[in-house]
Amino acid sequence: MAYGSTDLEAIEAEIDQIRSLGLDALRARWRSIFGVVPPKGLTKDLIARMIAYRIQEEAFGGLDRATIKLLDGLVRGGKSAAEIKRRLKPGTVLVREYQGERHTVTVAPDGFVWRETTYASLSTIARAITGTAWNGPRFFGLRAAKSDKAAEASRRLTAKSNRASRKSAPRDRRTDQPGTAP
Repeated sequence: MAYGSTDLEAIEAEIDQIRSLGLDALRARWRSIFGVVPPKGLTKDLIARMIAYRIQEEAFGGLDRATIKLLDGLVRGGKSAAEIKRRLKPGTVLVREYQGERHTVTVAPDGFVWRETTYASLSTIARAITGTAWNGPRFFGLRAAKSDKAAEASRRLTAKSNRASRKSAPRDRRTDQPGTAP
């Protein structure tokens, strides 16, 4: 059902009716709304919730662009500036020494304070300090460089490979040492 205006009572009544449907009726309703059969792994509760969300989305509109962008970034495993701000509580102090000078940044509710000026991002502060483009969270030690992540992944893979080769090597059952089995 498409809604031209937002009749709250009609929407609430429709959602209440969805809550009372059985699994087969919910699947039929899903097919009529989405045009496809619902995935087999979805429970009755999830199917009902997703149908209710779609009804509300049609009536009131979907997510705004900023929220969609944030969710897409989280799905891809990326960290957004907003996420870094949420992870750092206001009052947190970041310290970085660069070319012999100590730089102190304080996390504020509306950004980051450096030298009594509030900035929207750590990258802006890092650029002001160094004169070059820097990833702000990496500059202040909140995120490892990609090369560091690759080196760590390589170390883990090598350690896993070494463990696997030790497990598959024949062992002497009497001493539990690598060697030939009797």
